[in-house]
Amino acid sequence: MNGTGTETGGGRVRGVRTQAAGGAGAADRGALGALKPSARRLRALGRAELTLLGRNRGAVFTALAVPLALPFTVRPALDQLDLEKEGLSIGTVLLTAAIGFAFLFAVYTSLVGAYVAHREELVLKRLRTGEPSDTEILVGTALPATALGLAQALVLSVGCAVLLHTGAPKAPYLLLPGVLAGLVVSAALAALTASFTRTAESAQVTALPLVFVSMLGSGITVPTEFLPDRLASLCELLPLSPAIRLVRGGWTGQLTAYETLGALATALAWTIVAVFAVRRWFRWEPRR
Repeated sequence: MNGTGTETGGGRVRGVRTQAAGGAGAADRGALGALKPSARRLRALGRAELTLLGRNRGAVFTALAVPLALPFTVRPALDQLDLEKEGLSIGTVLLTAAIGFAFLFAVYTSLVGAYVAHREELVLKRLRTGEPSDTEILVGTALPATALGLAQALVLSVGCAVLLHTGAPKAPYLLLPGVLAGLVVSAALAALTASFTRTAESAQVTALPLVFVSMLGSGITVPTEFLPDRLASLCELLPLSPAIRLVRGGWTGQLTAYETLGALATALAWTIVAVFAVRRWFRWEPRR
C-alpha cells in the first residue's frame, strides 16, 4: 500500500508539473503571438514611411548628402588645432563629426518634418483609429530614418578607415551603445520638437536650436577637449554629447570606465526625459 501510495503521489506530482509546464508554454506562445501582430504593424508602418521618404527628394538629399559634406567644411578649423596633443587625429574627428551630422540631419530634422506633416495631414489621427498603438505609430514612423542613420554610420566608419586611415577602433564595444544612443535620443527629441511645431514649413526652423547647440557644444564640429573646462563640463550634459563621446572613445580608446558610465547614464536620462515628454505633450491633432 505504501508503494502504491507513493506511486500515486508521484503520478500526481508529475501531472501537476506537466500541467504547469503546459501552462507556461501556453503563456509563452501567447506572448509570442501578441508580438507577431505588433511586428507586422511596425513593418507595415515602416514600409509606408520609407515610400513617403523616397518621394521627398529634399529630405532624401538632406539626409544623405549633408552628413557627408559638412564634416569637410570644418577641416580648415581643425587644422589650426593641436589634435595630437589630445590623442586625436583628423580622421577620428571627421568621422565623429560625420556620424554626429547623421544623427542631426538623417534622423532628427527629417523626423521632425515627418511627424509634423503626418499630423497636419491627419495621417496620425487616422492611424490611431486602427490597430496600432501610439508607441507603434511613433516608432514605425521613425524606423526608416533611424535605419538610414545606422547605415550611414556603418558606411562612414568603413569609408574613413580606408580613406582617412583612422584604423580599427581601439574600443569597439563603445561604438554600438554610442550609435544606438544617438539614434534613440535623436528620434525621441524629434517627436518632442514636433509637438511644438505648428506647420511642416516651420519644422526646419524649430529644429535649428538643437542642431546649432549640438554642432557647437556636443563635440561634433570642435572636440570638447578644446573648450574651457567649465564650459566643457556643461556641454557634456547636452542631449547628443554622450553619443558623440562614446563614438569618439570607441575609436581612440581614451574613455575611462567612469567616463563611459557617465556618458551611458546621461544618454539614458535624456531618453527617459524625452519619452516622458512625448507621452505628455505630443499632439495628434493638427495645431490650429
